[in-house]
Formats: sequence, C-alpha cells, structure tokens
Amino acid sequence: MIDVMTLATKPTQSRETVAESLVGSAPPSPAGPAEPGDLERLPAPPLHPLPRVLQVLRFNQRQIEFVFHARRKLGEVFRMSGVVAGEPVITSHPDHVRSLFTAKVPLVPSLTAESPLRPVVGGNSVLTAQGERHMRQRKLLLPAFHGEAIERYVAMITDAAEREIDRWPLGRAFPLAPRMQAITLDVIMAGIFGIEGRPELGTPEFGVRTATKRLLAASTWPMAQVAELLNLGRTEPVGFTRAGLSFLDRPTYAVIAKRRSAGDLGERGDILSLLLRARTEGGEALTDRELRDELLTLVLAGHESTANQLAWTWERLVRTPAAYARLVEAVRSGGAEKADTIEATITEGMRSRPVIPMIGRRVTAPWRLGDYAVRADTPVAISILLLHHREDVYPQPFAFRPERWAGHKPGTYEWIPFGGGTRRCLGAALAMAEQRVVLEAMARRLDLEAADPEPEHALHRNVSMIPAHGARVVARTRP
Repeated sequence: MIDVMTLATKPTQSRETVAESLVGSAPPSPAGPAEPGDLERLPAPPLHPLPRVLQVLRFNQRQIEFVFHARRKLGEVFRMSGVVAGEPVITSHPDHVRSLFTAKVPLVPSLTAESPLRPVVGGNSVLTAQGERHMRQRKLLLPAFHGEAIERYVAMITDAAEREIDRWPLGRAFPLAPRMQAITLDVIMAGIFGIEGRPELGTPEFGVRTATKRLLAASTWPMAQVAELLNLGRTEPVGFTRAGLSFLDRPTYAVIAKRRSAGDLGERGDILSLLLRARTEGGEALTDRELRDELLTLVLAGHESTANQLAWTWERLVRTPAAYARLVEAVRSGGAEKADTIEATITEGMRSRPVIPMIGRRVTAPWRLGDYAVRADTPVAISILLLHHREDVYPQPFAFRPERWAGHKPGTYEWIPFGGGTRRCLGAALAMAEQRVVLEAMARRLDLEAADPEPEHALHRNVSMIPAHGARVVARTRP
C-alpha cells in the first residue's frame, strides 16, 4: 500500500498568492454536549468493520494507513475497536476539537491515563494524572517552562547545539534523530537537575542520562514493538518493558535520595528541588514513586518528542529543495525574513509530521460530533495527523510548504501538535525555543543532503510517530 504521508504536490503559484491559497477553513460542524433528544435523533459514528484484533495490530503498527483509509471509507468521524475501554471515536474536525478543548475539565478527562504511556511513566505524573491532582502539578511546573526560564535555556541550547554539531561526520550518512536527542536531553536534564552541561561520570545524574539513551535506542528494536503490544491496556509494565525501565529506575531513585539530603535544597531552583519542596493540601511531601513518575515523564517526554520533531523537519527539508534553499538563504543572509522563515519551517514541520499523531478525551456526558452523537463515557480521540492533512484547511496537505504560513498564525483548533486546553503540553515554549536555535545553527553551519532520495516512512513507537531510519542525512560541508 502507498504511504499517503510520502505524497507531495509541486508548487504551481507565485509566492505572492501562495500563502492565501495554502491555508483554508473547514465547513462548520456542530459539536459539544448533546442536546436533549440528540442520542435518539442522531446515529452513532460508523464502526470500522475489521475484527478487533486486526484493528489493534494495524492501529498500533501502521496507524497512518489505518486512519487515512478509515477516513476515506467511513468519513471524518468513525468508531474503532481498540484497547481503550469502549469503542473509541476518532474525529478530525476543528469544531469538534474546539468542543473538547474548551469544555469544563470534568466533562472531558484526558485519555493519557489509559494510554500506552501509563505503564512507562506511571499514574502520578502531570501527563497521566487527572482532575485536581493534574492541575496542582501543572501549576507547580509551569514557571519552569515559561518566561525567564526559557530565556535561560536558550544559552544552554545554543551551547549544546554547537557542541554536538562539531562532532558530526562529513561525507557519510548518519541519522539525525539520536544527534537531536543528545542536544535536547542535555537541555532538559539541566532544567530538571540544575546541572550545567553534561553530568559528571559516576554521578546518579550521569546514570539517568546513560540509561535514558539506551532505553530510547532499544525502543526502536523490533522486539520493542512486541513488548509494547504485551503492555497495551496495562497500568504496570511487564516483560521487556519492565526490565528496561528497571535500568532507568535505579539511577532515578538514587538522584532523588541524593537530592533529598542536599543541604542547599531550599535555595535551588531546578525542577527536582521544586518537586521535593512541594506539599499537598494535607501538607504531605511527594513520595519517591510520585517523584519518579514525574521525573521520567519530564526526561522522556521532555526531550524525545522535540528531538524527533527536529529530525522529521529535516527529513522534509532535504527532500524539498525550494524550502531548504529559502531557509538557508534567510539564515545565512541574516536578513529581516530570518525569524519568520525559521518559524514557518518549524510550523510546517509540525503540521506535516506531528510526532504525537493522536490525543484523546473521555466524554462524561452525551456528546455531539457533527452528524453523530455518542453516549457518556465514550472515548473520543482527535487524530492530529488527519486534522493536519485536511484538504479544506490545508490545500496541498501532503506537500511541505512553509510559505503557507506567510502572514498566517496557526489556528488554535486547526494546528495542535502540542494538544490544547488544560492538557496543552507544558514544554511547548521550550520545544519551540529548542527548534529555533537548532534549526538556525544547522542551516548556518551545514549543507545537508538526504542519504536516500525516497522519503522515510514513519515508525510508530508507543504514542509517537518517528522517522523509521532516524532521518538519515549526509553533511557535505561545514564552515
């Protein structure tokens, strides 16, 4: 089957009119808590006809083909049989997204607590917690990822990027994803643990860094996909996943113990120290397990998604000569268009290849989704992938066209790589800062080519979509 994500169309319009022609809008579609009588009057969304086992396997291993095929055959709202309790409904209409992002929190609790991430990061983190606990942890962590904190991170990102680029080979193919991970891992660990540069050999922090790199590398092995299937629907890890996490847990708990006994805990401003000083409404400190869940979420989710998003953007750039040439020209000339060109390239990269292709809520009241209605306690997933490839919202959706963002800001409910509402990614500002710095440094210092002219397909890992070969490139020159 043809991978629809590798399709592209060629530019046919002048730059003066291209931006207006490449961003559109979807027709209105009523959505939100159902009116009395809607459940009786409106049908349920059509159900995918494949047997449940086949649906689970195809969705887990080949989600792109699964959702695009389902949309073509069943329409923009459909049901499937999956591992999440109930028959999850998948939608990709901006108005449906708006209804879920703006609803009161009790009406739309997140599905992350039921996702494949749960056995990995546990149920106590800001990612998987629900209700008041989630909001309390979000409020606690928010200052570490906004405002002045981001300004401090920029210098770290710059140093990490320049240091890493110096190590890259010339004239031979190598994957960008692990190189991007080296940069973003150093940055997030600095924020979490308050370490300048890389942690010293032999320290618990060094152990966390090493174990994280090894675990992420192992997660791309074929056996890891089998392990993921074995953990679907579980709240605690089993098998290979449990064994792999044990290597990360040991240094993580060692870091927690070391910091608990630190004499300067009260003066430190890093995230771990903030968490250790935090108290619940009853005056209780977080347990080691609660801290572990939070730290693993921040270390894993806080760097890996950004690294793979950078890799995907470069995978697109090296196969789209016009976009690459505009970026290089804007960066190396240092002209007035530099910042806008970098921003447009990042925005288009996140539109065309969102690392997190799907998010969801479980509606606790009957809900309308266009021509359909669903009962209370129905899981409703938003396919970011399908939303970002709507022909009406993004004409030429499979083309990589950064110029579509000239004069346009991404829509709150049409461009959602960071999710939205009260569950919007805490690290969104940091992720954008990292992408700006790294993209500019690479465009300034390197001339890159695709190692293979064929586009890289996506590999689905847990809840993320990553380049199957790590975005392999060849660096031909480095000033």
